[in-house]
Amino acid sequence: MTSPSRLALARPIEHPETPVVEMITSTRRDESRSAMALVKSLRARGVPIRDIAVVVRDLDAYEEPLCRAALQYGIASVCWTQLRVTRTRPYALVESICEVLAAGEIDSNALLRPLDHGWAPADADTDGWPVEPKTVQRAKSTLSEEPRALEEWVKTVERGDDIDARILRFVQWLDAVPGAHPETVGSVLDDVVEAYATHALPETKANDSPALLETEIDARAVVRVRTLVRQLPPKYSDRLDDRRVERSWGDVSELANTIVTQRPGRREHGNARALDILEANDVWALDIPYVIAVGLTASEWPQATESPLEPEFQEAILHGEGESAKLAPRTSWSDGRDRDHLSDTLGAAARGVVVTRHTETASGDIVHPSPFLKFLDIDTVSDVEMQRLQSADRELPTPVRAMLPESASAIDD
Repeated sequence: MTSPSRLALARPIEHPETPVVEMITSTRRDESRSAMALVKSLRARGVPIRDIAVVVRDLDAYEEPLCRAALQYGIASVCWTQLRVTRTRPYALVESICEVLAAGEIDSNALLRPLDHGWAPADADTDGWPVEPKTVQRAKSTLSEEPRALEEWVKTVERGDDIDARILRFVQWLDAVPGAHPETVGSVLDDVVEAYATHALPETKANDSPALLETEIDARAVVRVRTLVRQLPPKYSDRLDDRRVERSWGDVSELANTIVTQRPGRREHGNARALDILEANDVWALDIPYVIAVGLTASEWPQATESPLEPEFQEAILHGEGESAKLAPRTSWSDGRDRDHLSDTLGAAARGVVVTRHTETASGDIVHPSPFLKFLDIDTVSDVEMQRLQSADRELPTPVRAMLPESASAIDD
């Protein structure tokens, strides 16, 4: 690793295509109140709660003041908890199919496990799919538990007079799946995920509580697994070329698990009627009309990371001078990770970003702005408009109002 590349541990921050507005307050609590006043004002102008998200670098410092401010303004808010993708039905469906295809011999439970997770054929009619759990269970109890090859299972199911025709269709589909070539992996698993979204996801919603907790988790899992499936073919192809994996569905399953667990999982909370408050490392690949990025200060963004090594030694390794050139730097020693998270935050906004910061601590010490702000073309809200936003009228600042569709922005006029 050359010295320039050792230091270039993150891409430069590019100004997003959407406008960026800055709101400045005195303390962290004032900042939190102004952020929630902005949410309340946007809601009053018809912006759906799901079209707004509050993003922070670290929830530890902001969760309490933001939630307190949300209560003050009558806003239901949630801090996202981690979505464990590997524990969701869409992922379990993909994994179970790979396991069946990889096995030489399987028992009836493993054979029909994809049906437990909502498998449906890509060209299925809306009615009749996925197969009801009682039907799957009845088939399991009818079939022998003795392991056998997939082609033998096809013959067994074909001979079963009491086996539902949909079970036979599934087993025949498994038997017809080609070998684990990169192009096959993509087409087969993509059809599986899209069929799940078409047939199983509506079933989840129909059986869900009014809060739609399971529905939102299921829907977000579909998005994550859909992305995973589209990442698989090129990564699988590269590993085949490097002879790091074999051409098998078992290796496909292991690679899928590696991909989905190597990045910190997005912190998600299943409440479709609440404001999302989430950390910046969870914004990747989201698409939200209005993003409020809180805490753009020098102490929060970038955030110093703890290390047993002295800062001077870290700096020497980063520059790769002398004997330190033999040592590999950690990306956490630079601000690269924070830069990437801020870029993801800015890029997630479809209509506009509002960045907020405070200027002093509770004890009166000066808090400097984030150095990342210098990369952005920012329209700062005036002190007068900040006061109007936090007043009883909650008048939306002019640069924020410009982000809204004409019908919504005209409410203030």
